[in-house]
Amino acid sequence: MKKIFYPENTRGAANFGWLQAKYSFSFANFFDPNRIQFGQLRVLNDDIVAPAMGFGKHPHQNMEIVTIPRSGALRHRDSMGNEGVIESGDIQIMSAGSGVEHSEVNASTKEPVKLFQIWVMPEDQNVAPRYDQRKIASLVKPNQISTVVHPRSEAGGNDLWIHQQAYFNLGNFTEDTQTTYAVKQPGHGVYLLVIEGQVTLGDDILEKRDAMGIWETGEIELNVSAGTEILMIEVPMN
Repeated sequence: MKKIFYPENTRGAANFGWLQAKYSFSFANFFDPNRIQFGQLRVLNDDIVAPAMGFGKHPHQNMEIVTIPRSGALRHRDSMGNEGVIESGDIQIMSAGSGVEHSEVNASTKEPVKLFQIWVMPEDQNVAPRYDQRKIASLVKPNQISTVVHPRSEAGGNDLWIHQQAYFNLGNFTEDTQTTYAVKQPGHGVYLLVIEGQVTLGDDILEKRDAMGIWETGEIELNVSAGTEILMIEVPMN
């Protein structure tokens, strides 16, 4: 097993007034040549958007974009004709593919919205743009690691999927739990983010917003403390 520890306080940071952001990888005004990406995972931003503010209409191409609101709600509009609100408890998928324009604006005039914005590089270029959105509560089983986003090639009729051999997994633990994550494909790595709480992996202790990249292993054994939420993103490493 190989691993690299990313302490919370080593993330990039920006405060634009309307947006406060923490960057796991090089993005915008934060550049670290040693933190460009983890395998095919390119962006994991931890954003807080002020009331009634947001990301105006802008383009994307050839990127799989996953948005997970943590609190509050975002109003979405895009050039495919999709329009609506995503809120805490939802997960949004957008395949930019051959090109799409969209905006994401805080749906509230009073409360900030907090979210994770995640980009994964696709396995196929210039696919038709697409959009999907689901409630995830029924997908996340208590005190387990649950897969909520699949590769297109493995997705069932109601599954969320992206154009990459990648898996997004969430865990919500109300009890102290020992659990093992089985890596789903050879040559993959896993980026583990502790959203809240504490996780022990071997001799390493990860706390709120700490992260670890793990690869060259078939399984990952975790000791998870009660009150912990985790995000595990499995991606190809090449």
